[in-house]
Amino acid sequence: MIDRERILSKIAELEGYLGELQAIVPDSFEAYCRIEKKRACERLLQISIEAMIGICHLLVTGMRLGLAGEESDLFEKLGQAGVLSGSMKKRLKRMKGLRNILVHEYGEVDNLLIYEVIRTKLNDIQAFNLVIIKVLEVPQK
Repeated sequence: MIDRERILSKIAELEGYLGELQAIVPDSFEAYCRIEKKRACERLLQISIEAMIGICHLLVTGMRLGLAGEESDLFEKLGQAGVLSGSMKKRLKRMKGLRNILVHEYGEVDNLLIYEVIRTKLNDIQAFNLVIIKVLEVPQK
């Protein structure tokens, strides 16, 4: 059984992070490179992605789609269940990879890439929210 209230709470949390991030996104790359601005943007992006992964986990569990061996499996399971489109799965996998770089430093952080993401890709997070809200509106069996 999907825990709608918990997922809606996570969506509200995610929308809060997104609003904070949108409020501080600088107009120029030079402004972004100021350490406090860069760190704030990185952190808000990181916790936004983590909230999205958490929502996916709650859905997989609630829909009884099986155990995910790793986070990417969550996206695959939701794709197989018809919740996520192929393009949304790809975007989530890229976001997870970006989060891993920010958190675990699996690669050097490309400041220009992060800046471009926060300037042009935040609509992907909004699209994700809409997909999840639509799923929650469908009566569960």
